[in-house]
Amino acid sequence: MIAFFASCPKGLEYLLKDELAALGAEDVHEALSGVRFTGTLETAYRACLWSRLASRVLLPLAEFDAATDEALYAGVQLVDWSVHLSERATLAVDAHTTQSKLNHSQFLAQRVKDAVVDQFRQRTGQRPDVVTDEPDVRINVRLRRDRATLSLDLSGSPLHRRGWREMQGEAPLKENLAAAMLLRGGWPQVYAEGGALLDPMCGSGTLLIEGAWMAADVAPGLHREYFGFLGWAQHDIALWKRLHEEARARAETGLRALRACFFGADADPRMVQTAKRNAQAAGVAGFFTLDRHDATHAAPPPGVTRGLVITNPPYGERLGEREQMPHLYRALGETLRAHFAGWRAAVLAGDAELGRAMPLRADKKYTLYNGALETVLLTFELNARETVAREPRPLSPGAQMVKNRLEKNVRHLRKRLEREGIHCWRAYDQDLPEYAAAVDVYGNAAGERWLHVQEYRAPAEVPAAVAQTRLRELVRVAGEVFEVPRDHVAVKTRERGKGGSKYGHFDQQGQFVEVAEGGLRFLVNLTDYLDTGLFLDHRLVRAKLRELAKGRRVLNLFAYTATASVYAAAGGAQDTTSVDLSATYLDWASRNLALNGFSGTRHRLMQADAMTFLRADRERYGLIYVDPPTFSNSKRAEDFDVQRDHVGLLNACGDRLAHGGVIVFSNNFRRFALDRAALEERFSIEDWSGPSIPFDFARRADIHGCWLLRLHGPSHENPWDSARIKRR
Repeated sequence: MIAFFASCPKGLEYLLKDELAALGAEDVHEALSGVRFTGTLETAYRACLWSRLASRVLLPLAEFDAATDEALYAGVQLVDWSVHLSERATLAVDAHTTQSKLNHSQFLAQRVKDAVVDQFRQRTGQRPDVVTDEPDVRINVRLRRDRATLSLDLSGSPLHRRGWREMQGEAPLKENLAAAMLLRGGWPQVYAEGGALLDPMCGSGTLLIEGAWMAADVAPGLHREYFGFLGWAQHDIALWKRLHEEARARAETGLRALRACFFGADADPRMVQTAKRNAQAAGVAGFFTLDRHDATHAAPPPGVTRGLVITNPPYGERLGEREQMPHLYRALGETLRAHFAGWRAAVLAGDAELGRAMPLRADKKYTLYNGALETVLLTFELNARETVAREPRPLSPGAQMVKNRLEKNVRHLRKRLEREGIHCWRAYDQDLPEYAAAVDVYGNAAGERWLHVQEYRAPAEVPAAVAQTRLRELVRVAGEVFEVPRDHVAVKTRERGKGGSKYGHFDQQGQFVEVAEGGLRFLVNLTDYLDTGLFLDHRLVRAKLRELAKGRRVLNLFAYTATASVYAAAGGAQDTTSVDLSATYLDWASRNLALNGFSGTRHRLMQADAMTFLRADRERYGLIYVDPPTFSNSKRAEDFDVQRDHVGLLNACGDRLAHGGVIVFSNNFRRFALDRAALEERFSIEDWSGPSIPFDFARRADIHGCWLLRLHGPSHENPWDSARIKRR
């Protein structure tokens, strides 16, 4: 099996994952702006031919550290390029770089090109030519945190270029985003049930054409004349011809059965003509009815009682246009409500504020990216009971202040969250003393979001009724700011769990949601426990563990849900061992590991008390992560107090540490003081507390402490006996 990567716009990862699995891909895992999968060469060809959502299909060739241009050049030269192209071929290089010392993409592309052509020149005295437009082979290099991934671009050019677009409007909708809108809007089911597709602001016709090809089973790559693999030395011509002929036959069959159920309109007569010409080029013009009128005159075609209204209204990005947009969205919503009972609707709004201008209640909201612009897709069921949303009660002055603060926090952090691909973060932490709570956002790559509101217990002098009112106000405005329905908001009063455990039990709903962090997936439970299964303030600690884990055996003590083990495995750990006393959390840990493709004997789960395990175990580990509770008096284990017992715990970890290994020790006891005098005789200690605090927790710089400990001296059997160390 061969490993591949399919890129896509942010927000489409989950849809693309399902699409690739349906095309025969295996071991499919979504990542930031793409999906990893394995398969045969046929799988990759099918993805290039049939994926409606992917931007590119890449074949990774090598991955290596590239902090300098010399390291980049050397890493590229390690690949034998003669198996991919000849000295008479043409090539091009696409380069992308983020969070790396080499931060100029054009320079990266030049150095990769130099390394490839120099290899040919040294071997044969001849070299391939560089052609930027439709080369025989297109090379893709991505540099992230000084780590380079070198791939062949099998698609050659972006897959959203279907080959039919002859003309376009000023702000064309990419075809793969149009496909995502149709899928989220439920178009395949609507068509199967006999419904129609109507776009009241059709522009160049992208949504209608994409919808027609989807209904007729036309492969989106069927009309493309160029793919990146066509000039590749390992291209299987017979295989590609078979797949292409199969797709052509399916298209002919589908088009013969296609219904004339596609209706579009636009206020601009030039765009109506453009849509007609594009439909002709796509071979579906005979199934379309296109008219000239504005969206407020939209109505179901005669005799058509159900279908999907789908559209991409303007966003008002030009100077002076923005103030007109809410009126347009309100008018569109009123038209849908008045005339389209029994239909579905899907509207891609320029932002959440424009979406709220529509006098309809959306049943689903999805964050999608139209290029670099974040948009929101709203879907509606337009049944006979649909009414204008009730005007909300006015906010109190205090509630308005907390809403303003939340909106300010979101504006301040939005770009950084997007740039770093962060879906789970703290949005508010008692910023206003009267509203004493923390608001955490949990999201996934599909754009779904949940809120976790933790109320801090109000002072005794604050009447209970006042505290309850403030909490209700905070929950309301948080839901409004993040556009999260009330059933996606979990509310808790923060107080110490029974017995001092940091995992206090709240409810028994057993509802898990899947969220994303660092390109990985985790299950969280927002209702049943004080903590959710993913400690957001430890985000950078987990990233550090991934950085340190490569090639090492990793021990995770007090493992909880094993999020740290997942990070370590993703960082290339030789194996992981996760130790926790709770069978419930170990089951949760197992699910987290499996969710990310890490299972089997390389990833052990041990139900045991941490100290008991350390005394009995005889293995050596290159990385030990220990994040104990503040204290515990569990009946199944020894009493534990992190301040009193951390020296004995860390010395016991030292007994299991391999030469050159590191212990990462953290805890959330805010008055904790590391006993350096007792530890420095044996360990060198680096206080990593400051760097380990994420930017969204900067207001609580003492929320946890973190230290890196390494043994002094050469490798030898440590004479320490942790069982004899006197408890402090």
